[in-house]
Amino acid sequence: MKMVKSLLLGTAAGLIAVGGAQAADLPVKAKAVEYVRICSLYGAGFYYIPGTDTCIKLGGYVRADMLLGGGGDYGFRNSTTTVNGGSNNRLTNYYYSRARLDFNIDTRTATEYGVVRTYADAVFSYDSSNVTGSNPSAFSTGNPGLGLYHAFIQFAGFTFGRTVSIFDAPWQSYPAGGPDTIPGGSNHVNGVNQVAYTADFGQGITASFALQDETSANNGQSNLWNVSSGTAAQFVTGVYGANAWGGTRSPDIIGQVRVDQAWGLAQISVAAHDIHAGYYGATEVSGHPSDKWGWAVQGALSIKNIPTGAGDVINLQAVYTDGATRYNFQSLFPQSFFMFSGSGNGAYQSTGFAGVADGVFGTGTGIDTVKTWGVRGGYTHNWSPNWASAVYGGYAQLRYGDAGKAMICTNFAAIAVAGATCNPDFNFAVVGANTVWTPVKGLAFTADVSWSRLDQKYSGNIVSPGIASAAKPAAVYELKDQNSVSMLLRAQRNF
Repeated sequence: MKMVKSLLLGTAAGLIAVGGAQAADLPVKAKAVEYVRICSLYGAGFYYIPGTDTCIKLGGYVRADMLLGGGGDYGFRNSTTTVNGGSNNRLTNYYYSRARLDFNIDTRTATEYGVVRTYADAVFSYDSSNVTGSNPSAFSTGNPGLGLYHAFIQFAGFTFGRTVSIFDAPWQSYPAGGPDTIPGGSNHVNGVNQVAYTADFGQGITASFALQDETSANNGQSNLWNVSSGTAAQFVTGVYGANAWGGTRSPDIIGQVRVDQAWGLAQISVAAHDIHAGYYGATEVSGHPSDKWGWAVQGALSIKNIPTGAGDVINLQAVYTDGATRYNFQSLFPQSFFMFSGSGNGAYQSTGFAGVADGVFGTGTGIDTVKTWGVRGGYTHNWSPNWASAVYGGYAQLRYGDAGKAMICTNFAAIAVAGATCNPDFNFAVVGANTVWTPVKGLAFTADVSWSRLDQKYSGNIVSPGIASAAKPAAVYELKDQNSVSMLLRAQRNF
């Protein structure tokens, strides 16, 4: 019996010893998970990146658009040599659709030099406006599109990278909504590469200076016509010669002063724009015109807290340019286009066309700059927290110089019918209205209708060689002003 008891006690002791050894070999207990913490320094939506002192905010929107009667984007019905919005025939699309995701990332870190900020904004779109196939499978130069609107670093008052221009009004070319093609001021809503510095004097008063890369055709560089190579086939599409820009020499130089307070905002912007042409002919021995500096000046005014209602606002701006046309006929406005409508005056149809440019030259001549002016404005009224309506408009004039006009009209003579007059100047106007319903926070439904008018200054009839891409035959056409009506239906969810 003693032996059994001793055996049992020994076995129990052994088991306890083994158990103790196993417990000693267990891993150390894990630390508590480091949960994401709210960062209240920079407003709602910011969180600390775990393990860092950097705050981050993710945001953006999802949008669905239906565009009725407009151009390839939400604008007036116009044509270029590849898009048939203004052809007014069986090639013309009566509607377009778009689906878009906008995604942005905002990071901020407090340092002894102030806040270091990075911001990026990318858009992913599918736009049906120019679809030629039905199986898009990747982001490309086709209709599935990827765009980078903003990608910049801010530090100690400096901005490095891509964002809107300091020349622009805060509302870009949308004083109260509206289409992408409202003239009357600059618009870099898609961003422009730049280096900028802003000095803050307090009380909402700032002054900024920037060097901007405006050489992209989608930003600040309009056409620079070398009319010596112009043809009749080009002329009837609003193209008055070769687009003869040379290589880069100087970025655009921008300055701005702004007062931004509770009552609203006032801003003055100026820009200097180097016009650097290539050669008169195909080789460098043909010579070239000397550079010219174009310039632009713009004023903007926003008035808030007006008596008509809480949140109501009036936005106004005016601009003048000389050799810097895209600061008026802005980045989303077509730089050459044509439009057709019904027949009349013994002609097959009527047509209007326009060419936008910074300057004009011919073989052996200097650059004759193009002058423009424009105004733009809008008023937004809030009927209730869920309903708002707005009216808006824009108007701009473009005038070629006497020398440039004479060179362009030399090519016009080849298509003119007796009695026709040549004048490439034109005016352009847009007016419209919209209503926005916001049933819940961050979700909005919009209906926006706009009317656009091309007031061209040609008159009489021409014998057009035809435009194959628009299915227009060689025939007699009447030169006439053109109108366009378009509508946007939009659903958008911000997050």
